[in-house]
Amino acid sequence: MRHTVSVRTDGRRAPQRRKRSSEERRSHLGDLLADLRAARGFTLRQVEEATGNAVSNAYLSQLEKGKVQKPSPNVLHSLAAVYAVPYESLMEKVGYLPPVPESEGKRRRRLSAFALADLSAEEEAELLKYLAFIRSR
Repeated sequence: MRHTVSVRTDGRRAPQRRKRSSEERRSHLGDLLADLRAARGFTLRQVEEATGNAVSNAYLSQLEKGKVQKPSPNVLHSLAAVYAVPYESLMEKVGYLPPVPESEGKRRRRLSAFALADLSAEEEAELLKYLAFIRSR
């Protein structure tokens, strides 16, 4: 694998992106959407088709890469339906809805259908990756 170093016009190195931990990664919508798509075994084009062209593959790619931080509720609704996750959870992730406090005694809705109440965010992320691996075989 070749590594390239970005050099700015003034000759200095461009800042490198640091790798995020699984917990940090789960807090970003783009990473979550990429994990959900991989877990379902979909390509970007398949998601575009499944949403009835409501979300283009180019726009989804920008979402997953974090270039678009706050998609419209309509986009989130389409993606929630395709990925079979609660629409409210995606709305909360983006900041349209306030987080549900754990202290209210309500079980927080998980984005993955197989999640158990006692899974940490890191465990849930690993389960999504494992599911993507199993489905890719």
